[in-house]
Amino acid sequence: MADAASQVLLGSGLTVLSQPLMYVKVLVQVGYEPLPPTLGRNIFGRQVYQLPGLFSYAKHIVKVDGRAGLFKGLAPRLCSSAIGTVVHSKVLQRYQEAEQAEPGASKKEPVSSLEQVLKETSREMVARSAATLITHPFHVITLRCMVQFIGRETKYSGTLSAFATIYREEGILGFFAGLIPRLLGDILSLWLCNMLAYLINTYALENGVSTMTEMKSYSQAVTGFFASMLTYPFVLVSNLMAVNNCGLAGGLLPYAPTYSSWLDCWSQLHREGNMSRGNSLFFRKVPAGKRYVWEEQRFR
Repeated sequence: MADAASQVLLGSGLTVLSQPLMYVKVLVQVGYEPLPPTLGRNIFGRQVYQLPGLFSYAKHIVKVDGRAGLFKGLAPRLCSSAIGTVVHSKVLQRYQEAEQAEPGASKKEPVSSLEQVLKETSREMVARSAATLITHPFHVITLRCMVQFIGRETKYSGTLSAFATIYREEGILGFFAGLIPRLLGDILSLWLCNMLAYLINTYALENGVSTMTEMKSYSQAVTGFFASMLTYPFVLVSNLMAVNNCGLAGGLLPYAPTYSSWLDCWSQLHREGNMSRGNSLFFRKVPAGKRYVWEEQRFR
């Protein structure tokens, strides 16, 4: 219990600290660009027009809503983080208890490292999937609270009232909008990360190196980053489906069409070349052929 409580507290602290970053990322993922681009240089030194980065975007939010505005959607996100941590730890604990309860558990022969990786990854997949499934309604509410900034709505003003609103307008399925791509992305990222780390630690790193343990921990971090980059489109599609056609301006044209399914959303983003939108909040080049909010205001 003490270990679970410490994990919840740590997770809550990290959630609060990362809230402004996630807020800006979600608005960028939706396609909301309220500020005009500026002339800057890319990593090769060439002059290009760039969209505002994280800090400029955050300053705009503060200018409109004050500093507290950077923390919209924090309450349901904290609920999601706390409940998800508890569910995750409970599932893993059940696996450990079941293993210890097996007859002859102490006399079992040691398994190979690959078998151990497959076993641990499978358990982690079940634990993460259970936590994601249970907390996804809070995730949907978090995203919709954030996207309200675009149209200045107050439809999802509180966590409990948001539950009532979604149930009344969309039924039970509304709480699980965008769940499938989110689950697929989490599972693929987990398996890619663990299997790549296993391959690197087993075949790329030679035994006998004095910093072997440290190198293996670094490889886990690198493969985790690489896996998250590869599976980012699943995150983007999941977030877009969670707010699509929900009655908010950010889920309707000109920001997003009404998608019939997450596969439809995926194919349209792929055709537009927007599969990585929001992945980077720095050095954001202006895409060709797309009109943004500041241009619409200028023409009007």
